[in-house]
Amino acid sequence: MTKEAVVEKMVSVVENYLAILEDIKKIPEPELNNDVLRSGGLKHYLYVVSQSTIDLSEAIIAHKKLRRPSTLSENFVILNESHIIDHKLTEKLVKMAGFRNLLAHDYENVDFHKIYSFLQDDLVDVEEFLAVIKSKLKL
Repeated sequence: MTKEAVVEKMVSVVENYLAILEDIKKIPEPELNNDVLRSGGLKHYLYVVSQSTIDLSEAIIAHKKLRRPSTLSENFVILNESHIIDHKLTEKLVKMAGFRNLLAHDYENVDFHKIYSFLQDDLVDVEEFLAVIKSKLKL
């Protein structure tokens, strides 16, 4: 598979997770919080959409033959340095990478309101990232 095909596949993966999360967005916070299966599903899908967005950034870095990152969040800094994404989007995606780390390593202690707020307010950053990538890479 070519590096461009890998990027296209990763875009599709992220879009699929976003579609699932769009359905979950419709569920009121108390209803989600009180349902262990749905709240667990929400945490899982927020984690995988974040990880998939990071994986997409890594695929773009490989495709463009850019320098290798030393941290997950540095992927977005490299894309910013290469003028693929702007500074404001970089900051938002670095925050998302931090949220991903919280879900991965401290999932038992994450305040559910923070998780629900991320669902409602921060997925637009991933959508913006996809739009920029599709435009810049002509996908």
